[in-house]
Amino acid sequence: MDAQKITEHKNVEADGSTIQFVIWKLPEPVPPTTHGFKYRMVYIRNRERVVGFDNERGKGDHMHLDGKEYPYQFTSLEQLIEDFMSEIEKRRQS
Repeated sequence: MDAQKITEHKNVEADGSTIQFVIWKLPEPVPPTTHGFKYRMVYIRNRERVVGFDNERGKGDHMHLDGKEYPYQFTSLEQLIEDFMSEIEKRRQS
């Protein structure tokens, strides 16, 4: 089985900010993850990444919040999307 794109989304908001993500189902997990998904999610405002969630070989699941990187505990795709959108909403309200 090759990688299968599950979803892809891009939206440019009225204020010029951008929400974009893509998620793939992989035939094998990306080490050190064990879940079998590859994802890249970003919220850009004023040409800067404000929120980002991704996983990469050797690094695993992590998030970028306001210029800092933190580990992320992946549990499900639904929770991943919910957490991503929640972090965006927190920054929209500030």
